[in-house]
Amino acid sequence: MKILIIDDEKSQREILADILSDAGFEVGVAESGEKGLEQIFGGDYYLVLTDLKMPGKNGQEVLKEALAFNPDIQVVMMTAFGTIPGAVNAIKNGAYDYLTKPFQKEELLRVIGRAAEKARLLEENRRLKNEISQRYSYQNILGASREMQQIFRLIERIKDIDATVLISGESGTGKELVARAIHYGSIRKDGPFVAINCGAIPENLIESELFGHEKGAFTGASKSHPGKFEQAHTGTIFLDEIGAMPLSLQVRLLRVLQEKKVERVGGTGSLELDVRVIAATNEDLNDRIENNQFRLDLYHRLNVFSLRIPPLRDRREDIPLLARHFLRKFCTRYGKSSIRLSPEALHCLENYDYPGNVRELENIIEKTLIMTDKELISPDLLMLPERTIRTPQPAGGKATLPDLELKMLTDALKSSRGSIKKAAEILGITYKTLQYRMNKHGLHKDDYKI
Repeated sequence: MKILIIDDEKSQREILADILSDAGFEVGVAESGEKGLEQIFGGDYYLVLTDLKMPGKNGQEVLKEALAFNPDIQVVMMTAFGTIPGAVNAIKNGAYDYLTKPFQKEELLRVIGRAAEKARLLEENRRLKNEISQRYSYQNILGASREMQQIFRLIERIKDIDATVLISGESGTGKELVARAIHYGSIRKDGPFVAINCGAIPENLIESELFGHEKGAFTGASKSHPGKFEQAHTGTIFLDEIGAMPLSLQVRLLRVLQEKKVERVGGTGSLELDVRVIAATNEDLNDRIENNQFRLDLYHRLNVFSLRIPPLRDRREDIPLLARHFLRKFCTRYGKSSIRLSPEALHCLENYDYPGNVRELENIIEKTLIMTDKELISPDLLMLPERTIRTPQPAGGKATLPDLELKMLTDALKSSRGSIKKAAEILGITYKTLQYRMNKHGLHKDDYKI
């Protein structure tokens, strides 16, 4: 790891550089706060050792500007005995620690070692987040499964094609997230994204909500009101639960889609529209069409492009990714330290069927986090509904091959205290084979370290 030493005394810089170089650090030096900041702004330093009192910019100013540039930089302050209050104040302002001159080599290496470890952890966290962002996400949607990767490719393909899209999927699968991904990834991203749930608005109000009304159009219409289509001008309107729209309004919606114009309730003229329409349904619209509850011509007008989001039970390989994402999210929200899921707990989550899909998984993780004070979540701590875990066992109640494999892997990792090399030797398989099987079961070596 690279460390930058900032000190106006040449002899002090050289001594510190020799000690830290011998300890394995890649060392940079600067003789002033100004030159030190130049190196910080121009390089990839995550660890800085700086004197507190220097001509020009002092250590406090270096700290302030370095953290403004990169909040993850770890700054250790060097101070004389008489300026300890200044060093304490620096810690309040974000410094990692301070060293009081004169200090021993062992003390220096201990403090810098701890700061370097924190910097490494933050760097690893950044790397993992970037990897997830690049490989498994699209505009805040997470998914490593083949099905979700296909959806990401479709979104990328259609986002700038200004045609209607129909998104289908069970409740809780993330239909609105996909609609937002299409909008915010498109040329319309600077325009508004307006969502309306067609099943949540009373039938006598939905026409006014969608198309707007003029003053006096009906009792209570004390002033003119632009509808959702007008509000979405130059952007995207998202019509959720489109199957719940009354037949009488389906005729008006079809006309709006065909003519690209809207007329307010009680109005006498039409307003030109520049709006992309994305609709979503958790029902089978073909059934509603057969029962004369949904217009076939409207269906074809909406279904220019179609996206089906699979239920979570059909893409179980996404569960570990989503579970850990929600765990980080709620640890941050509730101010909890890093909490982990045990491999056994993760196995339970992977074998639950999630009638509420991703939304239910998020809810389970949030409730679990609220109700536990432990750092490692075991199966008994999971806030899962009772008797709902899928138990993949054949007749006779014997354990399945995946169950036996998981037990062998976890036993070996426990025995080796998280050492993949030793666990592989115990199992008589190669390092790479063990890594593959650990990834398959969502196992992590850190969960077994003592």
